[in-house]
Amino acid sequence: MGKIGVWLIGARGSVATTAIAGAAAMRAGLAARTGCVTEQPDFAGAELPGLGDLVFGGHDVVDTPLVKRAEHLVAAGVLPATLPGPVAADLEAAEARLRPAPDGGGRAAIDRVVADLTAFGEGLDHVVVVNVSSTEPPCAPHPAHASLTALEAALDAGEDVLPASALYAYAAFRAGCGFVDFTPSTGARLPALDELARETGLPYAGRDGKTGETLLRAVLAPMFAQRALNVLAWSGTNLLGGGDGATLADPGAASSKNASKQQVLEQNLGHPVDGEVHIDYVPALGDWKTAWDHVLFEGFLGTRMTLQLTWQGCDSALAAPLVLDLARLTGKACRDGVAGPVAEFGFFFKDPVGDGPHDLASQYAALREWANR
Repeated sequence: MGKIGVWLIGARGSVATTAIAGAAAMRAGLAARTGCVTEQPDFAGAELPGLGDLVFGGHDVVDTPLVKRAEHLVAAGVLPATLPGPVAADLEAAEARLRPAPDGGGRAAIDRVVADLTAFGEGLDHVVVVNVSSTEPPCAPHPAHASLTALEAALDAGEDVLPASALYAYAAFRAGCGFVDFTPSTGARLPALDELARETGLPYAGRDGKTGETLLRAVLAPMFAQRALNVLAWSGTNLLGGGDGATLADPGAASSKNASKQQVLEQNLGHPVDGEVHIDYVPALGDWKTAWDHVLFEGFLGTRMTLQLTWQGCDSALAAPLVLDLARLTGKACRDGVAGPVAEFGFFFKDPVGDGPHDLASQYAALREWANR
């Protein structure tokens, strides 16, 4: 289906670097395709772009070269020590396509992003913009968010009314690109941007990749509901290192993450429950994260019982293959003329756009059916 450009917001971060290096390693036969959903037999007939058809570029606020970032990830135990050498040429090719993120907001920043995306897309069949940057605090409501007409008027008046993630979504649609928000940030989740996506005939998906603790919640919460066991409270504690942990040490950013985590429970259980997730930044953990969950539930005759679980994982290794899956699937959606939110991609997200199921098994079935139409 031709070449698909993958423009990564936060292109020098751990997730993006792991995705770029991992795609190169799999193309060269240096790594198994473990963790890539679209490499399973269920998707063999889906006519998705191949890993060799993905061309990477992106924006970032830092300037550490991708080769050096890969070396840092080797030192942290995220990438195999033997990997950076064989994929150095691929990392350097992607590095040549990276651009500094624009300063500020408003029309000037949008025009700059549109220009970068347009230049990147020359010679490619489609471009997909994937946001893997740091989590933003919740977006303050603004009248300009309600409709495309109001948004255009505000931007024309020189107002800076879009958070960075939404600015990228707006620019992506104006540049003819699909958009994926892998973070819990605002992204395309504004009525004005939904209107723009439909008007320009472009797909979008998100938000907040489901990689660890919430992945388990999407499996376990339906179990309680289907067995008629009443969940009274579900509490969690997350220990995070690395850039993600540093970002989520900010209460505003943490509130965005927690809101998306709670969506999975409420949607699957059918009611809100007591308890919340506490996020602690532990720099020594690096790219690893640990999640502890405590579930209080009652069964027959009101007998109270508990479930406790521990999840330990490497965030980048969990997220990177899903970024590649979403780039391939959204490339197909662009090719097929899909416009607006792609609810069938909810399998990948904590707080998915569109109307669709929230339990993991039903989400997987919906994704498989969509891909093989």
